[in-house]
This record gives sequence, structure tokens and C-alpha cells, in this order.
Amino acid sequence: MVTPESKPFLRIVRGDPSPEEIAALVAVLSARARAAAAARDGAGKSAGTSRWADRTRLVRGPVAGGLRPRGAGAWRASGLPR
Repeated sequence: MVTPESKPFLRIVRGDPSPEEIAALVAVLSARARAAAAARDGAGKSAGTSRWADRTRLVRGPVAGGLRPRGAGAWRASGLPR
């Protein structure tokens, strides 16, 4: 009978990785598993985050004077004063 403890966590199929490469792979896989568990539990963002500390404010929204320039001369119009 195979118990979870005797079953290998990682099996090398091809190549000869160094212990450092295996350690890096295990670190990445465990970090991804922790992030997925945190996302499932809803622990990604705390309720006490202030608007000042919220990084989404850095994402640029629509320009105050209307829509951003679009179309053929948009790159030129983007450098003009508003």
C-alpha cells in the first residue's frame, strides 16, 4: 500500500538537475500553492486597506477633460497641452 508520505512529491523524468534547481522549483510550486489558497480563502486584500495605500489608484483612468485621443493622430495629440 502506498501512503502519501511514501509517494514522491516530485519526480525527475529527464535530465540531471542540481539540488539548487530542484530547491528553486519546489519554492516556486509552494509559493503558487500558497497564493492559490489565499485567493480561495479571500485573504488577498484586507478590509483595512486605506485608499492611500491602495495600489489601484496608480492605474490611469479616463482623462478629466473627456476621452483620451484616439485614431490616426493620437500619438501627436497625446503630447499637446490640455
